[in-house]
Amino acid sequence: MNNYKFKLSPINIAFLVVFLILLIDQLIKFWIKTNMIIGESFPVFGNWFLIHFTENEGMAFGMTLGGVVGKYLLTIIRIAAVVGIGWYLNSLIKAHNATRGVVIGISFVLAGALGNIFDSVFYGVLFSESYGQVAQLFPEAGGYAPWFQGHVVDMLYFPLIEGHFPSWFPFWSNDHFLFFRPVFNIADSAITCGVVYLVLFQGKYFKALEKKKENNS
Repeated sequence: MNNYKFKLSPINIAFLVVFLILLIDQLIKFWIKTNMIIGESFPVFGNWFLIHFTENEGMAFGMTLGGVVGKYLLTIIRIAAVVGIGWYLNSLIKAHNATRGVVIGISFVLAGALGNIFDSVFYGVLFSESYGQVAQLFPEAGGYAPWFQGHVVDMLYFPLIEGHFPSWFPFWSNDHFLFFRPVFNIADSAITCGVVYLVLFQGKYFKALEKKKENNS
């Protein structure tokens, strides 16, 4: 009998990575929304890794772009970025024979962007409010916000170091500090991991690609 070795094509690798990250991201967010109230927390590993439910109206790691118009603008920017990343990944696969590492790295970034877009576009319609109550899925009275005005669900919290600056410290003398303060989600993590991985381990590919373009011009 012949031995057949199963091998995924680069485009299938991209689809698989994006699908798995989106699935994990959305399953966790759905569980958080339907089981926790905003501000509620529980420890995962001691006091340095908590699941802490909060919602982010803007960008990654709690940053915002204020107002209704700002929210629409942010969502449009996100969608445009996803289209651009998807087009770029497809062009690298088809025209430039992208390595598996490059495909995986860019797919992480693409999946993370898609995960937060899903929250922004759909969550306001799908869920009721989470303040003071556990949200309902498909509430009879309607969701807490119109299309494209949903909040991004964040839950991963790592308050690793907490204390006060010493009295001799300039500007922040005796002020309270906390590291790491931002609360984020799987989609944010995917974007960060994808970018860091590409910068640290796939730089040679992009340098070779740039050199090839220079030689062809």
